[in-house]
Amino acid sequence: MVQFGRYPAARQVIAHVSDTHLLAGGQMLGGVADTVGALAQTAIQLGRMGGRLDAIVVTGDVADLGEADAYRRVRGVLAPLADAAGARLVWVMGNHDERSTFRTELLIGERPARSDDRADAPVNHVIEVEGLRIVALDSTVPGYHHGALEAQTLDWLDRVLDEPAEHGTILALHHAPIPTPVALMDVLELRGQDELAAVIRGRGVRLILGGHLHYATHGTFADIPVAVAGATAYTIDASASPRLLVGVDGGRSFTLVHVYDDAVTTAVVPIGAGPVVSEFDGRFLDELAGLPPAERLERFSRKSHV
Repeated sequence: MVQFGRYPAARQVIAHVSDTHLLAGGQMLGGVADTVGALAQTAIQLGRMGGRLDAIVVTGDVADLGEADAYRRVRGVLAPLADAAGARLVWVMGNHDERSTFRTELLIGERPARSDDRADAPVNHVIEVEGLRIVALDSTVPGYHHGALEAQTLDWLDRVLDEPAEHGTILALHHAPIPTPVALMDVLELRGQDELAAVIRGRGVRLILGGHLHYATHGTFADIPVAVAGATAYTIDASASPRLLVGVDGGRSFTLVHVYDDAVTTAVVPIGAGPVVSEFDGRFLDELAGLPPAERLERFSRKSHV
């Protein structure tokens, strides 16, 4: 494909999906939210990308109650999508997930480099995507909703990062280490952030992916960009009073991560179909591709007053 601007096509493209919160039997969450329909719509939109996806990273709370049937339903939607795209499917534990069932239902048949295969051990693993290393960290605390990284997880991560990755490392964990304006979510934040920063700072980590917050947000941690994906299940309204924690049936999104040789970008994609306001199709793209650079500017950049 013709390169129109300064940057070539991304080296890797990752779909970052989070907080699907499915229930067994496909029940509505809270009697209101159609999590099954939202996940299906997400798959439809990702399916449009064809073979341009290199990985799908799901940053936790895959199931709302850790039920086996819920995991099977999510896997049944995303695994065929990943297979069709030739993409790797990376599962990350969330506080609503249960380690044993998560392993049995989502990691079955997978052979990533894991830290520990015991049923009750943290679910940490590594997947390589054409020289880009994706490290899935288990930040969950069994029986609780807040986050923490166990000493064995940090030790394992330290050893993993001792070996440089050709195109760097992306960390994926549920509890993102950035501030939130939603006061009650502070109670459920990630503990031990200083210890994590000491392990990852200056060691080739290019991006941290997180979930948990149920709204898309960005920040930095240990001088590393952090991107939190919005939930597919429901959205927390960050504009509500700081004394409230309000989840609404709307505003769902996922994120696309584009990894370049010297840059990483994230794009928030709303879930659902809206009325088309403006559109340029493939024919117009082909027309521009056939023009010299200066003529492209005249054709597409010059303001028209007609």
